[in-house]
Amino acid sequence: MCFSEPVSFVAGGVLVAGGAFASFKAWEINKRYLPIALMPVMSGVQQLMEGYVWMGMNSGNSSMVWWAAMGFIFFSWLIWPIWIPFGVYVLEPPESPRKKVFLYLALAGSALGLALYIPHVLNPDWINVVINKDSLAYEGTMLLDYLIPRWLTYTIYIFFIIAPPLMSHYLHMRFFGLTLIVIVSVVYIFLVYAYISFFCLLAGIGTIHLIYIILRNKCCRECPALFS
Repeated sequence: MCFSEPVSFVAGGVLVAGGAFASFKAWEINKRYLPIALMPVMSGVQQLMEGYVWMGMNSGNSSMVWWAAMGFIFFSWLIWPIWIPFGVYVLEPPESPRKKVFLYLALAGSALGLALYIPHVLNPDWINVVINKDSLAYEGTMLLDYLIPRWLTYTIYIFFIIAPPLMSHYLHMRFFGLTLIVIVSVVYIFLVYAYISFFCLLAGIGTIHLIYIILRNKCCRECPALFS
């Protein structure tokens, strides 16, 4: 989490535990829920990685800062543009005309994620973590900076995160998409000085919405044949 090492580890632990419980319930209720049930788990692991970034920053251990930051952006840049469209794809009814769209978005998200993440593996100096207003800011270079403005990269990235839930057949997944819009708006208005860190924190908290959807089996209301 942005604020401190202990809070990062506590938040990560809570999300991992909540996501693990949701995954267990998804296995019992309907395995279609599993991809979205794993999202709180992955968000928790991401927050644990940021805890290690704080630990490295506080101790002056540049090696720890680098590998922990790589772990953090592994989720932010590579996993989320793939996993969110994929999770919505798995959840979508087989007869839905949008199901193939979600698969194509997941494949396109794979290309975006690889373009954002792999260059940092090959160029370790592109990672530059700083503390800004008692928060972590990841100000590294991106490959796409040489092709398009950074704001456009963020816009494309946000599209892959928000569009699939908003396009879902299920009302409560569309509500989750609205939750993400609120999160993006809050970060843009108030917390842009540590954009990626705050967005991943609040989005991680937002995945609690997914736990609610699974535990209450909300998709059953619209597709009883699939979720009864």
